[in-house]
Amino acid sequence: MVTNTSGKKKTAIARATVREGEGRVRIDSQPVELVEPEMARLKMLEPFRIAGEDLRSQVDIDVSVSGGGFAGQADATRTAIARGLVQYLNDAELRDAYMDFDRSLLVNDVRQSEPKKWGGPGARARYQKSYR
Repeated sequence: MVTNTSGKKKTAIARATVREGEGRVRIDSQPVELVEPEMARLKMLEPFRIAGEDLRSQVDIDVSVSGGGFAGQADATRTAIARGLVQYLNDAELRDAYMDFDRSLLVNDVRQSEPKKWGGPGARARYQKSYR
């Protein structure tokens, strides 16, 4: 059985494919062990730490991620992997464990950056004005 899932964070979108295998996790066709910086790699592998490393040896996961920066991509990948594992295993206990640990493992973060508006350098900040 093959499962396709996705995860989002800000403008980053990750699409994960979970299939039976021997523990390969690839991010954009390269092994997850080569992902830099290390904090992003640890964030991406968090779902396995909660579920147990023995679960990783049963599945292969291919993730394609686009948009955003490295932190947003790491969060989106983490969500896609966690959702994929829950859907692939059809395991309510695993789903509850993820929800107890961190809801964002299974639920997308809907926050977006506010668009810039006229009259200032950013979304809310205004240009200074001089009275003299």
